[in-house]
Amino acid sequence: MATASVRDLRNHFPKIKQMVEAQGEVIVTDKGRPKYKLTLFTPAKNRKTHSAKDYIERLRRYQPRPISAAAAKSLHDENRGSR
Repeated sequence: MATASVRDLRNHFPKIKQMVEAQGEVIVTDKGRPKYKLTLFTPAKNRKTHSAKDYIERLRRYQPRPISAAAAKSLHDENRGSR
């Protein structure tokens, strides 16, 4: 495992980058004490992307066919009451 100081990181980054690529990780020291660990970035696995919701299909699941005009009028009149 390789080590480098913060100063090396600032002044000689290409060298430190090669060390990370060759060895996989580098410990970075600050004032002589290990503080940070540089590792190669590995992207996360692709997650399933959710498709857009189909609201018309959801509506059809709950109400497979529209109500007739007469049924709609009677429902409206019933909800309206004596107003």
